[in-house]
Amino acid sequence: MSNPRGVDERLLGRLNEVQERLRGLDDELVRPEVVQNLERLRVLGQERAELEPVVKVAEQIQTLLDEYQQTQELLAESEGDPEIQSMAEEEVSSLEKQLEILGDQARKLLVPRDPLEDRSAVVEIRAGTGGDEAGLFAYDLFRMYQRVVEREGWKVELMSLSEGIPGSIKEAIFTVRGKGVYGCLRFESGVHRVQRVPETESQGRIHTSAATVAVLPEAEEVDLSIDPKDLRIDVFRSSGPGGQSVNTTDSAVRITHLPTGIVVSCQDEKSQHKNKAKGLKVLRSRLLDQRIAEQEAERSRERRAQVGTGDRSAKIRTYNFPQNRVTDHRIKFTLYTLDQVLDGDLNELIDALRIADQEERLRGDEE
Repeated sequence: MSNPRGVDERLLGRLNEVQERLRGLDDELVRPEVVQNLERLRVLGQERAELEPVVKVAEQIQTLLDEYQQTQELLAESEGDPEIQSMAEEEVSSLEKQLEILGDQARKLLVPRDPLEDRSAVVEIRAGTGGDEAGLFAYDLFRMYQRVVEREGWKVELMSLSEGIPGSIKEAIFTVRGKGVYGCLRFESGVHRVQRVPETESQGRIHTSAATVAVLPEAEEVDLSIDPKDLRIDVFRSSGPGGQSVNTTDSAVRITHLPTGIVVSCQDEKSQHKNKAKGLKVLRSRLLDQRIAEQEAERSRERRAQVGTGDRSAKIRTYNFPQNRVTDHRIKFTLYTLDQVLDGDLNELIDALRIADQEERLRGDEE
């Protein structure tokens, strides 16, 4: 007897593997050598906690499948009894709908969780094409992410800020810390485009300018080691607003990673040592991001369809002020609440991107 739509043999096989793994974990967790090893106990306990929801759904599916098969048998035996046949058909239809919903739920639970989901994130914003207007827009994005941080109860640490004309920035680099930060903000990487009438435009013409955003998972020292021989560190005099000593001491730091050519500058702190420490954090995150991108390319897991390739040059979103419109081009999703988005309300956008990403990973996993 064939299974109903949404619950195929491949899915059932994968669910069976998870159930077997959970039973294996239960056996392992009671072994004396594991109980005495707190780190091993923690790792296995965490794996068990992640598998438990999948097993619950698997058990529900199996219970409904048993009912479905029994009802199908009743349906086959009820020929000649219209009343019983009608009841059985209704029950089959109801069970098929429930199994389809549970099948979708099981597939989503089987998608591997991004191990970097709960990492802090290093966010880099740079003014792009459009002159002063691009710098003003870059500042709007900077303020938007600050509002997101406030709404979510996260914390932000400014790493570097280069200002332009009043109310604009050339570049801002900051770290955001809190639960689920990277998983939430990683979809912001790319080119953000703005369409609006600049205050200096006397003819009322709409101008288009852009800013780039890069969101990197904050690297921990255990992720990768940097050989001091691979670094060239230059110190120079800070520029821009700051305390009395900002422009009188060589406190700014420029770090060049010689093997990759990555350059990081930091001058936000008065202390050269603090600027160096911040610069190394940013460098480590950029190197980790580069490594992840290379690994994903090697495994051919770059998702090109709905959420793009993660290419920083890709235009991902347009903010149209005259229409109070925000459009995310990766998923063709539009909101007419630009004012709320710039005030830090990104929930609807991020939820839509998460769903698209999950669906894309599901398709990739099933190919």
